[in-house]
Amino acid sequence: MSHQARRRFGQNFLTDGNTIARILTAIAPAAADHIVEIGPGQGALTAPLLDSGCQLSVVEIDRDLAAQLRLRFAAAATFRLIEGDALKLDYATLQPAPLRIVGNLPYNISTPLLFHILRSRALVRDMHFMLQKEVVDRMVATPGGRDYGRLSVAIALRCRCTRLLSVPPGAFVPAPKVDSAVVRLEPFQSDESAPAWQPAQLDRVLLAAFSARRKTLRNALKSVIDADTLCRLDIDPTLRPEQIHPAQFAAIAEELGGSSVA
Repeated sequence: MSHQARRRFGQNFLTDGNTIARILTAIAPAAADHIVEIGPGQGALTAPLLDSGCQLSVVEIDRDLAAQLRLRFAAAATFRLIEGDALKLDYATLQPAPLRIVGNLPYNISTPLLFHILRSRALVRDMHFMLQKEVVDRMVATPGGRDYGRLSVAIALRCRCTRLLSVPPGAFVPAPKVDSAVVRLEPFQSDESAPAWQPAQLDRVLLAAFSARRKTLRNALKSVIDADTLCRLDIDPTLRPEQIHPAQFAAIAEELGGSSVA
């Protein structure tokens, strides 16, 4: 059944068979998995995911697409349709855990959606997302690069992030005006990373630093923390924000905010 892509939902439907196959290879779904697919659209990934035997929960906000998916996969015993907004979903209610989350995320809400899901990362084994290439560039950037910034640090402190493949506009209908990329996120578990910074304090530090990224830390963070304290944390206040490692930003946030797992 045909469906007119809706701009308000950021719909671009993946149709290229080769790209679909490569994404499935990267995900490697198994019968024991509980996979959550965000924005299944017309079911390009949904059908082969179900073929793996996994338990599959799909989250679709578009009523028309939800109706089509409900009809198409009604006979699949491991299929569950959640009709609603992925930005408002409580992922802790999706059981059994751990969850494996996949999706071609609407580019206009991709960053807030990532952080919404990461609040429940203790329940998540991994995530495989299609995103705008420029967003992935920022997510995987390392200190010293031009793409390194707030998003790079915020992601690096929460999970391992790996770029998997690039996807051209022609792989979608309608074709977006930007290139895309697939990324894998593997949240740190408690035995790998025990953050002692509060999210609000980390956000405050990153906002101040990267809003003035051409300034030295001494000047960029002068309203947040003084140079003497930076030196005590073994952070050179004469460096610029793009030269500072994520762990050093975490140390600043910890110094400001006390202890709280984020």
